[in-house]
Amino acid sequence: MTTRVACLGDSLTRAQFSVDYLDLLERRRPPGDLRLARFGVNGDFAHNLLQRLDAVVTDPPDVITVLIGTNDARASLAGYPVEQAMKRKRLPDRPSPGWFQQCLGAVVARLKAETDATVTLLSLPVLGQQPDGPAALASRAYSRLIAEVAATDGVAYLPLHERQVEELRRAAPPPTPYREATPAAVIGVLAQRAVLRRGLDTISRRRGLVLTTDHIHQNSRGASLVAEVIDAGLPPRSG
Repeated sequence: MTTRVACLGDSLTRAQFSVDYLDLLERRRPPGDLRLARFGVNGDFAHNLLQRLDAVVTDPPDVITVLIGTNDARASLAGYPVEQAMKRKRLPDRPSPGWFQQCLGAVVARLKAETDATVTLLSLPVLGQQPDGPAALASRAYSRLIAEVAATDGVAYLPLHERQVEELRRAAPPPTPYREATPAAVIGVLAQRAVLRRGLDTISRRRGLVLTTDHIHQNSRGASLVAEVIDAGLPPRSG
């Protein structure tokens, strides 16, 4: 029996700048076991996701995964261009932990009220690759907020952040400082792929990064952990 899964999120789910975790998830299962639908929009905050749930609830799947909050967490860091992001994404309020939790709770409430799907919330990928650095601590703090929403609303919590921290500590990477991914840097990644024909893993390796291409977007190793955590939370494999 095929399990229909809707994957909700931001650029990590859209997979324009990241290795595609939906593709890796599908490969973990027998052919036909999963039918995946992608609902990822670059740069989205939890508020933006809340505004675009119509497409999900009008054709509800069996399982809904929600991976949102990376941009909310980034907005808490020094150097993040909050004003530009608010204008670009038409945010009515300044990003904050409390507003993030409120928006995520509203996402869960609507999905539960208007679908019979199993709803699962993923904690965030690690920002940067210094587990005790400010960026990683921000992603950890927002992951705790996600865990609180999951517990309060009675939905599953999938420990992606915790799994990635384990991987980083095992890899013991060089302490490369976190750098915010500017629009120019993102365009640079696209240019390397299009002009120099470099894959995302090559770009990541040249920068000395373990799980990401730019401290935020996932390489194959990072994306495989997303797929692994989701797979563990899905119904058992058919056959």
